[in-house]
Amino acid sequence: MRFPIKKFLSYYKPYLRLFLSVLFCALITSAIALVYPLLVRYITKDILADEISLDIEKVYWTGALMLVLTGLQNIGNYFVDFKGHEVGARMERDLRSELFAHMQKLSFSFFDREKTGKLMSRVTNDLLLLSELYHHGPEDYIKYLVRFAGAFVILFLINPSLTLAVFCFLPVLGFFSLIFNKVLNRALTKNKERISDIHARVEDSLSGIRVVKSFANENIEIQKFNVENNRFLDSRKNIYRAEAIFFNGVETFIQLITLTVIIYGSSKIVHHTLDLSDLITFLLYVNFMVEPIQRMTHMSTQLQEGLTGFTRFMEIMNTKPAIEDVSHALSLPALEGKIEFKQVGFQYEQDLDPVITDLSLTIQPGEYVALVGPSGAGKTTLCSLIPRFYEVTSGELLIDGIDVRHFEQKELRKHIGTVQQDVYLFDGTVRENIRYGFPVASDAQIIEAARQANAHDFIMSLPNGYDSEIGQRGVRLSGGQKQRLSIARVFLKDPAILILDEATSSLDNESESIVKESLDLLARGRTTIVIAHRLSTIRNAERIIVLNKKGVSEQGTHRSLLAKNGEYSRLYSREFSSKSG
Repeated sequence: MRFPIKKFLSYYKPYLRLFLSVLFCALITSAIALVYPLLVRYITKDILADEISLDIEKVYWTGALMLVLTGLQNIGNYFVDFKGHEVGARMERDLRSELFAHMQKLSFSFFDREKTGKLMSRVTNDLLLLSELYHHGPEDYIKYLVRFAGAFVILFLINPSLTLAVFCFLPVLGFFSLIFNKVLNRALTKNKERISDIHARVEDSLSGIRVVKSFANENIEIQKFNVENNRFLDSRKNIYRAEAIFFNGVETFIQLITLTVIIYGSSKIVHHTLDLSDLITFLLYVNFMVEPIQRMTHMSTQLQEGLTGFTRFMEIMNTKPAIEDVSHALSLPALEGKIEFKQVGFQYEQDLDPVITDLSLTIQPGEYVALVGPSGAGKTTLCSLIPRFYEVTSGELLIDGIDVRHFEQKELRKHIGTVQQDVYLFDGTVRENIRYGFPVASDAQIIEAARQANAHDFIMSLPNGYDSEIGQRGVRLSGGQKQRLSIARVFLKDPAILILDEATSSLDNESESIVKESLDLLARGRTTIVIAHRLSTIRNAERIIVLNKKGVSEQGTHRSLLAKNGEYSRLYSREFSSKSG
């Protein structure tokens, strides 16, 4: 894939005027730096060397000029450092916002494949390195190009032969730098992979910290983390080894160049082709020629890290959602809630076995339907197809007689509410989490939704009521309390279609009873699909649909299915006998 240079440069556009002013100041400060050795040469050669007509005022005026230049240089450096980093930070913010917004558009299948820790690394580390390239890259290249070219021209005008003698070392130094730059870049690339692995390991372990502690497996997690941490250490050691060889090699070249200037320059002084002030000037300017090459590795490393970060950024930006709205997609002012599966088939990946095959099923508006069946029968998958979290791979899924692929995803999902077994609450207050169901809801609407969900009383018992902080994932609440908040959120959303995915399976009996009462109220007047974990909880469903690997095996009421003495009857008997045992 060709590097998208046009896209890369486009992020400068909003800040182009400020960025160009930063480059202009960098150019001026570099030019000022070139003037200092010339002023030193002027003092030592044109003023102090003339003992007969020594004019001390010229020294003072030259010193005053140097002070003025120092002031200008400091102001310029301040502007470059402050505003240059600000430009980089603004661009980093824009990139991060664009990346996060794009991630929000991606389908479930993308997040099924990707590790959260590695995605976090792309949003943070990669873009930080990229912002450094955006800011420092052009600035450093201009600054060191001006210094190198200016120093070479000035030295060549002072003494061409000594300048060429110094210049002979530079191609060798450049070649040495390029060789070790490649070695260092490989080490840096490996290091980026290792730090991503650490992020993924930390995210995985901390997200499951309750499971870790419940099994008393802290030592296992520490061991797994230490494996990744040691791999990271090995990658850092490779970087430090390459850096040590490079910087010591460059230092050796600098010493050789300085030694050459001193010896060759001294011989020219003896032969009266160079004076002492010119030798001092040469020694001052040598660093201007060597420093750009010395900085080449850092600049090239910065370039490599930044471009790698941008490539990884574009990998995600170029990832298209697996599910996209068609042009002229339909909006949904209201839904009746009729759902039809017509010979629907679905598989998560092309190389995986189908989860659903040739399934046909109709659910009437306002009907209360329960889905039961063995694990792996596709109950949750079937419900995930309704809001288009995944797309059917064959057949049609219709809502109110219209294929769901013709609806805008956002509009469709506004009319579908889901209460799951694994409740996710955001870090924040009770009020903020309930309002998530309808972001423009008033406080009165929030309180009413909480009352309907049997949550108002326990909320008012919290230290700050609706303004109480609940912690990440609602860690300060019990399972039943979290579930009631999630139900209040759906009450506020007021959907036409309700999906209950084993919503009470993880609750104790008392909490289950309270939540069940809320769910029954929530289901009134809505098309409701319940994925049942315990068959005893869905005996009053208007219709129970039994799914297996082949599709719908049987359906009917609880009584009629028991009378058939088929698959449902066996499942129910198995559950009853396990309770008795």
